[in-house]
Amino acid sequence: MHDDGRYDDPRVTGSTDDPVSRETDYPSWSPGTTGPADGDPSLFGGDPADPPTGPEVVDPASVRRTPEGLTRPANAVEVRQTSGRRNTARAVRFEPAVPHQPGAAAVRDAVPVIADAPIASTDSLAAVATDPTYVSRETPTREEDDPPLAMEAMRAVQILNPSGEVTMPRPDRTRVMCVANQKGGVGKTTTTVNLAVALALHGNRVLVVDLDPQGNASTGLNVPHHTGIPDVYDCLINSVPLAEVAQAVEGIPNLWCVPATIDLAGAEIELVSVVARESRLDRAIAAYPGEFDYVFIDCPPSLGLLTVNALVAAQEVLIPIQCEYYALEGLNQLINNINLVRQHLNPKLDVSTILLTMYDRRTRLADAVEQDVRNHFGDKVLQAVIPRNVRVSEAPSYGQSVMTYDPGSRGATSYFEAAQEIAERGVKEPVGRNA
Repeated sequence: MHDDGRYDDPRVTGSTDDPVSRETDYPSWSPGTTGPADGDPSLFGGDPADPPTGPEVVDPASVRRTPEGLTRPANAVEVRQTSGRRNTARAVRFEPAVPHQPGAAAVRDAVPVIADAPIASTDSLAAVATDPTYVSRETPTREEDDPPLAMEAMRAVQILNPSGEVTMPRPDRTRVMCVANQKGGVGKTTTTVNLAVALALHGNRVLVVDLDPQGNASTGLNVPHHTGIPDVYDCLINSVPLAEVAQAVEGIPNLWCVPATIDLAGAEIELVSVVARESRLDRAIAAYPGEFDYVFIDCPPSLGLLTVNALVAAQEVLIPIQCEYYALEGLNQLINNINLVRQHLNPKLDVSTILLTMYDRRTRLADAVEQDVRNHFGDKVLQAVIPRNVRVSEAPSYGQSVMTYDPGSRGATSYFEAAQEIAERGVKEPVGRNA
């Protein structure tokens, strides 16, 4: 490092406000005095007559600046030529420096500076020194400082609602909703289970009727549905009261389930010869002694007598639509059958809710299907969209809904928003078409 005379140093410019150098000092130096003469052999122990042995080696940390020029530590041994030329000094041999305690200024200057880091102002430091409870405005807010795990935990607490308060509005009368779509694999059972659990966790009394012979809704709610268990088949064929068949769901207050066993697979044939076969489920629900806020009926993937019984018993139809082309292909046929049931069997039936499921935001197809459905059905389509989420598929293997299996996941959050939207619509609008 060469001295070009362009350093902004108070000792060079003549200022005496800070005469003490922040560099390493030597023992014999004191403020207000100059360093030893440059090239003094009595102090540096060198002989000017010695021949040069190599280029000058100078430690930048040992160089000191004074009003007269650069000085060097007292323990440095130097041999310098007397020709006066720059950069012609001979080799400098340094002895181990005397250890000393760095001053406060040196410690302050040694603190690394992190780019883009907030720097506390002098006023803030003074306020903290006088008042330990002082909170600076430079402190980031909670929303800005919360990590993703904290946000997920907050969503989980909101969904589980450990206080048990009624946070979702309850309807004035029982809302019987039929979850139907003749195409399989669109999320009928998953939608039924998760919406029911979400509403029950937030203060609504919910009954789930599993009308699918596969019994997947019973599995998702961890309700026994093996052979020999009273199920919905006994209600349809043997006129057993629904109250004797319904089972309370463990761990979820205000939630009951009517299970389905494999015996229900033969109900399609046995109902053919039964009087008033289309309204058997309707009479069973009407005869239930208790009162519910919601009754969800999980339909099989067909348009047989079981689905017709569900459409006759329901006031509203919730249609889950997978965001793929095959789900749209059979939708017209389903709407036509709903219109036939409305004309001949149930004038109060109405398609009130459309829910888009298995939405994959990475594909253009999902966006195209969503736009087509919203353009056709308008406000009946919920704003909440259920994305593809592995937690939703994992939950039934543990006998749980995604609301309790992983309440902080994207799937649970989406179903919670859908349930909240359904609850708010039920309060603002009358239940049923002719209600």
